[in-house]
Amino acid sequence: GYGNNSDLRTEITALGLTYVAGLLSSTTVWAPGTGPLPPKPWSGRGRPPKLMRRNRQHQPAAVKALAIGLPAKAWRTITWRQGTNEKLTSRFARVRVRAAHRDYWQATRRLEEWLLIEWPKGEDQPTKYWLSTLPDDVAFRTLVETAKLRWRIERDYQELKQEVGLGHFEGRGWRGFHHHATMCIAAYGFLISERETIPPSGARRDRPIPLDRVPADYRPRGSAAADPTSHSKFDRDDATAARTWARPNAVEMSL
Repeated sequence: GYGNNSDLRTEITALGLTYVAGLLSSTTVWAPGTGPLPPKPWSGRGRPPKLMRRNRQHQPAAVKALAIGLPAKAWRTITWRQGTNEKLTSRFARVRVRAAHRDYWQATRRLEEWLLIEWPKGEDQPTKYWLSTLPDDVAFRTLVETAKLRWRIERDYQELKQEVGLGHFEGRGWRGFHHHATMCIAAYGFLISERETIPPSGARRDRPIPLDRVPADYRPRGSAAADPTSHSKFDRDDATAARTWARPNAVEMSL
């Protein structure tokens, strides 16, 4: 929904940043090769017209209608990453468009940007739409991978809040929250860097642990030769034999 905010996208571009922003299917754009009409010719009186125009015959299209009208050759099957059980794959199409939201208040045409569309096989209609200001020569797969980064970002926020404690801050000052968030992000970055060294992310150990480093009395967990009772080095009380407690006989007491 944030991608539908034209002012937000414009301000991001003004900061010199690029974006891939999700859209609603009703968002309107100008199809490739089209755009708003130029300003009206000047009549010679008053100020010369500067605003873009549109009329009944010249209107932008919703991204859903544009996606449905694309030819079959515009769609490609792209795999963007390895999932938990299988590779994540879907059908995508991309076209160069111009955002059309209230451009009749604009004196110049908006710049072209990518419209990325996802239409999985078996679905009756496209399911997701994005606008992106990534370069016009960006690789198709790179565009898809960037759009799909949202899942990882949401996962990062979830782990930051639940595992590291980002959401546990109780205070009112910006400085305290800033320090708390900085420490949480630093800790999370450290954990991610450590996770990369653990298989399957990191390289597996090529050689087993040398036998001379294993204690002589070591028994693998679950081994038949292992003592089923407590380990003498860890537990002070030896539990090899059942304990019998001396109990005094019951004595009758007067009421």
